[in-house]
Amino acid sequence: MKYISTRGNNQQLTSAEAIIKGLADDGGLFVPDSMPQVDMRFIDDLQQLSYQERAVKVLSLFLTDYTGEEIKGCVERAYGDNKFDDSAVAPVNFLHDTSVLELWHGPTSAFKDMALQLLPQLLSTALKKTKAKNEVLILVATSGDTGKAALEGFRDVPQTKIMVFYPDSGVSRIQRLQMVTQQGANVAVTAVKGNFDDAQSGVKAIFNDQSFNSGLNQQGVALSSANSINWGRLVPQIVYYFSAYADMLKAGRIKSGDQVAFVVPTGNFGDILAGFYAKLMGLPVKKLVCASNSNNVLTDFLNTGVYDRNREFFKTISPSMDILISSNLERLLYHMTEDSSKVAGWMKELSETGRYDVGAEVLAKIKKIFAADWSDDAATKEAIAREYEQEKYVLDPHTAVAWNAYSKLSDKSNVIIVSTASPYKFNESVLSALGKSIDGKSEFELLDDLAALNSFDIPDGLGKLKNSEVRHNAVVEKNAMPEAVKKFALK
Repeated sequence: MKYISTRGNNQQLTSAEAIIKGLADDGGLFVPDSMPQVDMRFIDDLQQLSYQERAVKVLSLFLTDYTGEEIKGCVERAYGDNKFDDSAVAPVNFLHDTSVLELWHGPTSAFKDMALQLLPQLLSTALKKTKAKNEVLILVATSGDTGKAALEGFRDVPQTKIMVFYPDSGVSRIQRLQMVTQQGANVAVTAVKGNFDDAQSGVKAIFNDQSFNSGLNQQGVALSSANSINWGRLVPQIVYYFSAYADMLKAGRIKSGDQVAFVVPTGNFGDILAGFYAKLMGLPVKKLVCASNSNNVLTDFLNTGVYDRNREFFKTISPSMDILISSNLERLLYHMTEDSSKVAGWMKELSETGRYDVGAEVLAKIKKIFAADWSDDAATKEAIAREYEQEKYVLDPHTAVAWNAYSKLSDKSNVIIVSTASPYKFNESVLSALGKSIDGKSEFELLDDLAALNSFDIPDGLGKLKNSEVRHNAVVEKNAMPEAVKKFALK
């Protein structure tokens, strides 16, 4: 299997090469040149396997240039050694009326761990396979969770450095603490004055600056990405859709071949796109429901076919979805049209005018698979309070956005809600939604208050933050990001 650009520059790379490179030379995203197909026997057989074994089977279909032993080794290093606080890694929690895919049992308590524990292993293996000489500098823009997960995954990985940019005042207190206390000889964390889109646009501009990249290459440094624009970040996420279906089968919640729907809180469109890939492969998915917060650019696009980022930006209690430029949507548009020139044209329009319109025909194809809804902060808090009252189950604000979208579905049969973060990462917002006092309390007092209500203990990684040293204090303007990268790269 080869990987090609969504914008059609005729590059054809192996998966190892695509993972190292991150972004195509024309600014497009890498996608597989064909889609592997599975039958129900393949899916049924997953029931008796561990998550690690399921991952090996699914990943092998895409990483065809990796050996079976290489994939197995990567998976074991990513998901083994008790890195996850649940032996199922990505368990489905069966509540009375709902099924919840919990993706936050990893070391940083967010779904990003599912990919960012594996990506460094895939990249490190790829560097060896391709006999790459350069050091790889991973650049990351984060709206909160990706940054810490990437830092933890790449910490002290040989032949790599990682630099994370996050929006100053645009992440939760716990998210910020997780990043600025990060240990590791090869890590840097920098706040950007602005919002997530400023940070993401700055990173993309650096990747697309050929002169800048050439200068670094001459000094032995190659840039790559750990954002979901990197195929090695996206492909691990396909696994948990198959795993969730297998768990539903094993629990007797569905029969083989039954269709299921997934409700996914998403900002950059990577998480839900992985579900789309699973459907293309043959997983019986009847609908993918995209749940957004007040930055509902995706909801509007999926309902109208018009993508328009020219709108007010809201800072919400679900900050990981505070995004107006959803990078992975480009991959969906390519698969819907198989026309790289159209995709390149739409991305050019987005860059120059902030909007594009895919037209009625493409929209109709998208609507066959996707539905969309959104919640403002008030509705999100109501969902947290309502679910706690009914089930004593504590939702984080991102999962609550999905829960609210789920509550509006006319057909609630065989639905899996994708839960993307531990509520402890957003204890201030969660406690406020539950009617508890937060005034004057530190984030650690709030952790204890939430623990008194929650059936899950405070994750170790969050509890240890109280005594962790702040190691990263840098703050830069958006236009100063390239200089900050250069300084760290050549350090």
